[in-house]
Amino acid sequence: MSLKSVSLESLHQTLGAKLVPFAGYNMPVQYPTGIIKEHVHTRTAAGLFDVSHMGQVVVSGDGVVAALEALMPADLEGLGINAQTYSLLTNAAGGVIDDLIVTRWADDEFMLVINAGCKDKDLEHLRAHLSTVTLEVLDQHSLLALQGPKARAVMNELIPETKGLVFMTGTPAEFEGTQVYVTCSGYTGEDGFEISVPNSQVEALAQKLLAHKDVLPIGLGARDSLRLEAGLCLYGHELAEDISPIQAGLKWAIAKARRPEGARAGGYLGSDIIESQWTGGADTMRVGLKVLGKRPVREGAALFDAEQRPIGTVCSGGFGATLEQPVAMAYIKAESAALGTALVADVRGKLVDVEVAKTPFVAQRYFRG
Repeated sequence: MSLKSVSLESLHQTLGAKLVPFAGYNMPVQYPTGIIKEHVHTRTAAGLFDVSHMGQVVVSGDGVVAALEALMPADLEGLGINAQTYSLLTNAAGGVIDDLIVTRWADDEFMLVINAGCKDKDLEHLRAHLSTVTLEVLDQHSLLALQGPKARAVMNELIPETKGLVFMTGTPAEFEGTQVYVTCSGYTGEDGFEISVPNSQVEALAQKLLAHKDVLPIGLGARDSLRLEAGLCLYGHELAEDISPIQAGLKWAIAKARRPEGARAGGYLGSDIIESQWTGGADTMRVGLKVLGKRPVREGAALFDAEQRPIGTVCSGGFGATLEQPVAMAYIKAESAALGTALVADVRGKLVDVEVAKTPFVAQRYFRG
């Protein structure tokens, strides 16, 4: 199958990026700087990510709130204009079809950012269940993310409309005469912004950002290690159609109004199963793992308890460059999920000591005003 190209592919090549297949796209995994330096630069300055492979979808029309709330445990009725929320598209079995960010653009208009690898099935699912409202795919728009402690100063200078933004809010704005939409959000645990921009202007915007002394281009390799340190889920690893929000440790993503005792409890796909786990617990849980030693523990590594009984599997793992040590996340039996529990990981036949740890591994630094 031929790979799709993002609008900035030629710029990535000019910048010396190593391009790899990812979710059907030819994407930069790293630049000559290298993943570790890109990771550290994002934590200390500002990193620019091209995330244009993500899906951007606008859903609008009469009854759109009720239609969307039937598909996700979000409180869209209570979401303000230009406010956003993290939510989950669930299935009838209580599993997760995808996780997404929802932004309210108007009373009857919402913008959804969905994962690249789930784009086709998400759109099929949305179209099947949203027949009474309008769905528009913004395939002529790119998406850039500027992340890190110096991102705010850079953005405030370039796009002054961003000065009032706090975490999980957005604003329409203008860049060199072109309408863009900017949100204060991201996938690194740092303060930062995501910018939806027409394909025709994305290179001009990227070049302007990269011209700033504090900004470097960052690839998908560092994006993954940053989100892992921040304890954030990645679809296909921590999330899947046979993993519930409760198992994934995402109770907080079920809005208060949609919880078992909430004003509009349930009513979304799989809510009966999810509510049963909410009250009764789940048999497996997502946990963080502190790796004792320097050997990375990767996805798929089997985990054993102190009696050498199999109790779970690593879903994500790698080197945490901020911490200068390996970290991981795993699904394990609930009875072994207490913080500090000593476990052993089988890494290619070598036994590595790990212990259940709190996430995020690196404190999140979202700007809340």
